[in-house]
Amino acid sequence: MAIGKNKKLGKKVKAGKKKAVDPFTRKEWYDIKAPSMFTNRIAGKTPVSRTTGTKVATDSLKGRIFTISLADLQGAEDLDYRKIKLVGEEVQGKALLTNFYGMDMTRDELCSLIRKWQSLIEAYADVKTTDGYTLRMFAIAFTKRRPNQVRKTSYAQSAQVRAIRKKMIEIMSAEAAKSDLKGLVNKFVPEAISKEIEKACAGIYPLQNVFIRKVKTIKAPRFDLIKLMEVHGDSGTGEDGGKAVKAEAPLVETIEGSGGRL
Repeated sequence: MAIGKNKKLGKKVKAGKKKAVDPFTRKEWYDIKAPSMFTNRIAGKTPVSRTTGTKVATDSLKGRIFTISLADLQGAEDLDYRKIKLVGEEVQGKALLTNFYGMDMTRDELCSLIRKWQSLIEAYADVKTTDGYTLRMFAIAFTKRRPNQVRKTSYAQSAQVRAIRKKMIEIMSAEAAKSDLKGLVNKFVPEAISKEIEKACAGIYPLQNVFIRKVKTIKAPRFDLIKLMEVHGDSGTGEDGGKAVKAEAPLVETIEGSGGRL
């Protein structure tokens, strides 16, 4: 067909422009409620798409993992080297009730501990708490100079390193075996287990900068709402603070996945 006889054939049809819609207009905001082990219970807010069709908003929140600085949870700036992971487990109103999921150290703090002329000793152990949680705990320690030491280096012998590593595993397993998850977290915050390791290993070789470097949740028991409410200590909708845990030694991003082993 000749173009001249069909007037519509030579014209280009303009496509209608789609109106840009801000995706956050379709979001709802929920408060992140930390367990009662921490001082500041409201740890932040998280967005989620509204319920549409068969997709329920609360289902997207359950299992979501948040990485929050311990300094924000405890209101103490000297704890900013510690990162706490919380996992969303239950929604009540506009509050997302979370539970402890893991712990880590910031990279800058870890790098500041590594120096020359000393030995670095690491150990890890899979431990089980009294309430059925299986955790993987990583410990780190450094040798230190003895009083009035003349020698420049403070290197531990291979046998001493093995003995210290064995002692680390024994202490971590023993502390977890006699505590539930809440009690174990209360030991992590003031570095109680680290001090126990340092004291127990002093007879093998003096240690310094002993820390539980990382904690991961390997296996969790079946979800129990009653136990979760015991961890939170209330209905989960208020903004009351938890009991503060005193830190004896000074020393969020939001993700949707679990961390891997370093």
